[in-house]
Amino acid sequence: MPDVAIPRAFVTGWPVWHSRSPLIHGAWLQRHGLPGSYQRAGVPPEEIEQFLSDLRSGGFVGGNVTIPHKEAAFRAAGRLDAAATAIGAVNTLWFEDDVLVGGNTDAHGFAANLDDRLAGWRDAETVVVLGAGGAARAVVHAVLSAGARSVHIVNRNPARAATVADGFGGRVMAHGLEDEARLMRRADLLVNTRPAHTPDGEALAISDLTGLADAALVTDIVYVPIETPLLAAARARGLRTADGLGMLLHQAVPGFERWFGVKPQVDEALRGLVLRDIEKGV
Repeated sequence: MPDVAIPRAFVTGWPVWHSRSPLIHGAWLQRHGLPGSYQRAGVPPEEIEQFLSDLRSGGFVGGNVTIPHKEAAFRAAGRLDAAATAIGAVNTLWFEDDVLVGGNTDAHGFAANLDDRLAGWRDAETVVVLGAGGAARAVVHAVLSAGARSVHIVNRNPARAATVADGFGGRVMAHGLEDEARLMRRADLLVNTRPAHTPDGEALAISDLTGLADAALVTDIVYVPIETPLLAAARARGLRTADGLGMLLHQAVPGFERWFGVKPQVDEALRGLVLRDIEKGV
Protein backbone atom coordinates (compact mmCIF):
# COMPACT_ATOMS: atom_id res chain seq x y z
CA MET A 1 0.00 0.00 0.00
CA PRO A 2 1.31 3.50 -0.79
CA ASP A 3 2.67 5.55 2.11
CA VAL A 4 -0.30 7.46 3.52
CA ALA A 5 2.00 9.44 5.83
CA ILE A 6 2.33 11.82 2.89
CA PRO A 7 -1.24 12.87 2.07
CA ARG A 8 -2.34 12.37 -1.52
CA ALA A 9 -5.45 14.03 -2.89
CA PHE A 10 -6.97 14.21 -6.36
CA VAL A 11 -9.54 15.73 -8.66
CA THR A 12 -11.47 13.29 -10.82
CA GLY A 13 -13.75 13.89 -13.76
CA TRP A 14 -14.06 12.98 -17.42
CA PRO A 15 -12.36 14.85 -18.92
CA VAL A 16 -10.30 16.47 -16.18
CA TRP A 17 -7.20 17.80 -17.95
CA HIS A 18 -8.62 21.34 -17.88
CA SER A 19 -9.10 21.44 -14.09
CA ARG A 20 -7.27 24.25 -12.32
CA SER A 21 -7.62 22.57 -8.93
CA PRO A 22 -4.03 21.18 -9.03
CA LEU A 23 -2.76 24.73 -9.55
CA ILE A 24 -4.74 26.00 -6.55
CA HIS A 25 -3.90 23.18 -4.15
CA GLY A 26 -0.30 23.01 -5.33
CA ALA A 27 0.11 26.72 -4.57
CA TRP A 28 -1.24 26.23 -1.04
CA LEU A 29 0.98 23.21 -0.40
CA GLN A 30 4.00 25.23 -1.46
CA ARG A 31 2.94 28.32 0.50
CA HIS A 32 2.57 26.36 3.73
CA GLY A 33 5.54 24.05 3.15
CA LEU A 34 3.39 20.98 3.58
CA PRO A 35 4.17 17.43 2.46
CA GLY A 36 1.51 16.13 0.13
CA SER A 37 0.35 16.02 -3.44
CA TYR A 38 -2.74 16.81 -5.46
CA GLN A 39 -3.18 15.27 -8.90
CA ARG A 40 -5.62 14.91 -11.76
CA ALA A 41 -7.25 11.51 -12.10
CA GLY A 42 -9.18 11.17 -15.33
CA VAL A 43 -11.68 8.34 -14.89
CA PRO A 44 -14.28 7.36 -17.50
CA PRO A 45 -17.84 6.93 -16.20
CA GLU A 46 -17.80 3.14 -16.46
CA GLU A 47 -14.78 3.01 -14.09
CA ILE A 48 -15.70 5.61 -11.48
CA GLU A 49 -17.38 3.25 -9.00
CA GLN A 50 -14.28 1.06 -8.85
CA PHE A 51 -12.00 4.09 -8.58
CA LEU A 52 -13.96 5.42 -5.60
CA SER A 53 -14.07 2.05 -3.86
CA ASP A 54 -10.27 1.79 -4.15
CA LEU A 55 -9.40 5.20 -2.70
CA ARG A 56 -8.06 3.88 0.60
CA SER A 57 -5.96 1.15 -1.00
CA GLY A 58 -4.70 3.69 -3.53
CA GLY A 59 -3.27 5.80 -0.73
CA PHE A 60 -5.63 8.77 -1.13
CA VAL A 61 -6.88 10.80 1.82
CA GLY A 62 -9.67 12.23 -0.34
CA GLY A 63 -10.26 14.44 -3.31
CA ASN A 64 -12.51 16.55 -5.45
CA VAL A 65 -15.12 15.28 -7.88
CA THR A 66 -16.30 17.13 -10.95
CA ILE A 67 -18.53 16.46 -13.95
CA PRO A 68 -19.83 13.83 -14.62
CA HIS A 69 -19.01 12.01 -11.38
CA LYS A 70 -20.73 14.07 -8.65
CA GLU A 71 -23.77 11.82 -8.46
CA ALA A 72 -21.59 8.67 -8.40
CA ALA A 73 -19.64 10.16 -5.49
CA PHE A 74 -22.93 10.90 -3.75
CA ARG A 75 -23.84 7.21 -3.99
CA ALA A 76 -20.38 6.01 -2.96
CA ALA A 77 -20.14 8.04 0.23
CA GLY A 78 -20.82 6.25 3.49
CA ARG A 79 -21.96 9.51 5.04
CA LEU A 80 -23.02 12.88 3.60
CA ASP A 81 -22.76 16.39 5.00
CA ALA A 82 -25.79 18.66 5.11
CA ALA A 83 -24.87 20.58 1.95
CA ALA A 84 -24.37 17.44 -0.12
CA THR A 85 -27.70 16.11 1.11
CA ALA A 86 -29.51 19.33 0.18
CA ILE A 87 -27.83 19.74 -3.20
CA GLY A 88 -27.91 16.07 -4.15
CA ALA A 89 -24.30 15.88 -5.32
CA VAL A 90 -20.81 15.49 -3.87
CA ASN A 91 -17.75 17.46 -4.96
CA THR A 92 -15.43 16.75 -2.01
CA LEU A 93 -14.49 13.43 -0.40
CA TRP A 94 -12.52 12.65 2.73
CA PHE A 95 -12.18 9.88 5.27
CA GLU A 96 -13.28 9.95 8.89
CA ASP A 97 -11.79 6.81 10.39
CA ASP A 98 -12.68 4.28 7.69
CA VAL A 99 -15.83 6.02 6.49
CA LEU A 100 -15.80 7.83 3.16
CA VAL A 101 -17.59 11.14 3.74
CA GLY A 102 -19.09 13.14 0.88
CA GLY A 103 -19.51 16.89 1.07
CA ASN A 104 -20.47 19.69 -1.25
CA THR A 105 -18.49 22.93 -0.98
CA ASP A 106 -19.97 24.71 -4.01
CA ALA A 107 -22.55 26.62 -1.95
CA HIS A 108 -19.82 27.62 0.50
CA GLY A 109 -17.64 28.79 -2.40
CA PHE A 110 -20.46 30.81 -3.93
CA ALA A 111 -21.32 32.53 -0.66
CA ALA A 112 -17.72 33.21 0.35
CA ASN A 113 -16.98 34.75 -3.04
CA LEU A 114 -19.91 37.16 -2.73
CA ASP A 115 -18.97 37.95 0.86
CA ASP A 116 -15.60 39.07 -0.53
CA ARG A 117 -16.69 40.83 -3.68
CA LEU A 118 -20.38 41.81 -3.51
CA ALA A 119 -21.18 43.38 -0.16
CA GLY A 120 -24.87 43.43 0.67
CA TRP A 121 -25.82 40.30 -1.25
CA ARG A 122 -27.11 38.63 1.92
CA ASP A 123 -29.81 41.31 2.13
CA ALA A 124 -31.32 40.20 -1.20
CA GLU A 125 -34.92 39.10 -0.68
CA THR A 126 -35.74 38.12 -4.28
CA VAL A 127 -33.16 36.11 -6.19
CA VAL A 128 -33.37 35.12 -9.86
CA VAL A 129 -31.21 32.17 -10.93
CA LEU A 130 -30.63 31.61 -14.63
CA GLY A 131 -30.13 27.93 -15.47
CA ALA A 132 -31.13 24.69 -13.77
CA GLY A 133 -28.06 22.47 -13.73
CA GLY A 134 -26.13 21.11 -10.77
CA ALA A 135 -24.53 24.48 -10.06
CA ALA A 136 -27.97 26.06 -9.76
CA ARG A 137 -28.77 23.67 -6.90
CA ALA A 138 -25.70 24.88 -5.02
CA VAL A 139 -26.63 28.52 -5.64
CA VAL A 140 -30.20 27.98 -4.44
CA HIS A 141 -28.94 26.29 -1.28
CA ALA A 142 -26.57 29.20 -0.64
CA VAL A 143 -29.09 32.00 -1.12
CA LEU A 144 -31.74 30.24 0.96
CA SER A 145 -29.18 29.76 3.73
CA ALA A 146 -28.41 33.49 3.50
CA GLY A 147 -32.06 34.33 4.07
CA ALA A 148 -33.59 34.94 0.65
CA ARG A 149 -37.38 35.08 0.81
CA SER A 150 -38.00 33.88 -2.75
CA VAL A 151 -35.84 32.26 -5.40
CA HIS A 152 -36.93 32.04 -9.04
CA ILE A 153 -35.21 29.52 -11.32
CA VAL A 154 -35.48 30.37 -15.02
CA ASN A 155 -34.65 27.75 -17.61
CA ARG A 156 -35.46 27.06 -21.25
CA ASN A 157 -36.82 23.72 -20.04
CA PRO A 158 -39.31 24.60 -17.26
CA ALA A 159 -39.61 20.96 -16.22
CA ARG A 160 -35.91 20.88 -15.41
CA ALA A 161 -36.27 24.07 -13.40
CA ALA A 162 -39.16 22.45 -11.55
CA THR A 163 -37.02 19.43 -10.70
CA VAL A 164 -34.51 21.72 -9.00
CA ALA A 165 -37.17 23.82 -7.29
CA ASP A 166 -39.07 20.81 -5.94
CA GLY A 167 -36.09 19.83 -3.82
CA PHE A 168 -36.09 23.08 -1.84
CA GLY A 169 -39.65 23.82 -0.77
CA GLY A 170 -42.11 26.63 -1.25
CA ARG A 171 -39.69 29.55 -1.37
CA VAL A 172 -38.24 28.30 -4.69
CA MET A 173 -40.24 28.55 -7.92
CA ALA A 174 -39.61 27.35 -11.47
CA HIS A 175 -40.17 29.38 -14.65
CA GLY A 176 -39.68 29.21 -18.38
CA LEU A 177 -37.92 31.86 -20.47
CA GLU A 178 -41.21 33.68 -21.06
CA ASP A 179 -41.14 34.84 -17.42
CA GLU A 180 -37.57 36.11 -17.44
CA ALA A 181 -38.19 39.78 -18.24
CA ARG A 182 -40.95 40.04 -15.63
CA LEU A 183 -38.80 38.45 -12.95
CA MET A 184 -35.87 40.73 -13.72
CA ARG A 185 -37.90 43.70 -12.54
CA ARG A 186 -38.25 42.09 -9.11
CA ALA A 187 -34.70 40.81 -8.66
CA ASP A 188 -32.46 42.04 -5.88
CA LEU A 189 -29.80 39.54 -6.94
CA LEU A 190 -29.36 37.98 -10.39
CA VAL A 191 -27.23 34.85 -10.62
CA ASN A 192 -26.22 33.29 -13.93
CA THR A 193 -25.32 29.60 -13.95
CA ARG A 194 -25.81 29.09 -17.69
CA PRO A 195 -22.69 28.26 -19.71
CA ALA A 196 -21.35 30.97 -21.98
CA HIS A 197 -21.56 28.64 -25.00
CA THR A 198 -23.49 25.64 -26.24
CA PRO A 199 -21.64 22.30 -26.50
CA ASP A 200 -21.10 23.18 -30.18
CA GLY A 201 -19.31 26.41 -29.25
CA GLU A 202 -22.14 28.75 -30.17
CA ALA A 203 -22.37 31.79 -27.90
CA LEU A 204 -25.60 31.93 -25.95
CA ALA A 205 -27.63 35.12 -26.02
CA ILE A 206 -27.37 37.13 -22.82
CA SER A 207 -30.41 38.19 -20.89
CA ASP A 208 -31.93 41.64 -21.34
CA LEU A 209 -30.91 43.55 -18.22
CA THR A 210 -32.84 46.74 -18.91
CA GLY A 211 -35.55 45.76 -16.43
CA LEU A 212 -33.18 45.29 -13.50
CA ALA A 213 -33.41 47.86 -10.73
CA ASP A 214 -30.43 50.18 -10.34
CA ALA A 215 -29.68 48.63 -6.95
CA ALA A 216 -29.76 45.04 -8.24
CA LEU A 217 -26.63 42.92 -7.82
CA VAL A 218 -25.36 40.62 -10.56
CA THR A 219 -23.02 37.65 -10.44
CA ASP A 220 -22.00 34.96 -12.94
CA ILE A 221 -20.52 31.67 -11.77
CA VAL A 222 -18.83 31.25 -15.17
CA TYR A 223 -15.20 32.43 -14.91
CA VAL A 224 -13.88 31.81 -18.44
CA PRO A 225 -13.92 34.48 -19.69
CA ILE A 226 -13.50 36.29 -16.39
CA GLU A 227 -15.80 39.05 -17.61
CA THR A 228 -18.70 37.28 -19.24
CA PRO A 229 -21.05 39.09 -21.63
CA LEU A 230 -23.63 39.22 -18.84
CA LEU A 231 -21.21 40.91 -16.44
CA ALA A 232 -20.09 43.32 -19.14
CA ALA A 233 -23.70 44.30 -19.81
CA ALA A 234 -24.35 44.74 -16.09
CA ARG A 235 -21.30 46.92 -15.61
CA ALA A 236 -22.27 49.01 -18.62
CA ARG A 237 -25.49 49.72 -16.77
CA GLY A 238 -23.55 50.73 -13.67
CA LEU A 239 -24.67 47.70 -11.65
CA ARG A 240 -22.47 46.12 -9.01
CA THR A 241 -21.13 42.73 -10.05
CA ALA A 242 -18.96 39.80 -8.99
CA ASP A 243 -17.24 37.34 -11.32
CA GLY A 244 -17.19 33.61 -10.69
CA LEU A 245 -13.50 32.95 -10.10
CA GLY A 246 -13.79 33.36 -6.35
CA MET A 247 -16.34 30.55 -6.20
CA LEU A 248 -13.74 28.18 -7.64
CA LEU A 249 -11.10 29.38 -5.17
CA HIS A 250 -13.25 29.38 -2.04
CA GLN A 251 -14.87 26.00 -2.70
CA ALA A 252 -11.38 24.49 -2.55
CA VAL A 253 -10.68 25.67 1.02
CA PRO A 254 -12.66 23.08 3.05
CA GLY A 255 -11.18 20.12 1.18
CA PHE A 256 -7.62 21.32 1.56
CA GLU A 257 -8.14 21.76 5.30
CA ARG A 258 -9.58 18.25 5.58
CA TRP A 259 -6.75 16.59 3.67
CA PHE A 260 -3.70 18.58 4.73
CA GLY A 261 -4.66 19.99 8.13
CA VAL A 262 -4.27 23.70 7.39
CA LYS A 263 -7.01 26.18 6.48
CA PRO A 264 -5.62 28.13 3.49
CA GLN A 265 -6.46 31.70 2.53
CA VAL A 266 -7.96 32.94 -0.72
CA ASP A 267 -6.11 36.15 -1.53
CA GLU A 268 -5.16 38.32 -4.47
CA ALA A 269 -1.92 36.39 -5.01
CA LEU A 270 -3.85 33.16 -5.57
CA ARG A 271 -6.43 34.92 -7.71
CA GLY A 272 -3.66 36.41 -9.83
CA LEU A 273 -2.01 33.01 -10.26
CA VAL A 274 -5.21 31.48 -11.64
CA LEU A 275 -6.03 34.54 -13.75
CA ARG A 276 -2.64 34.26 -15.47
CA ASP A 277 -3.36 30.60 -16.18
CA ILE A 278 -6.76 31.52 -17.66
CA GLU A 279 -5.11 34.14 -19.87
CA LYS A 280 -2.91 31.46 -21.39
CA GLY A 281 -6.10 30.09 -22.94
CA VAL A 282 -5.17 26.47 -22.31
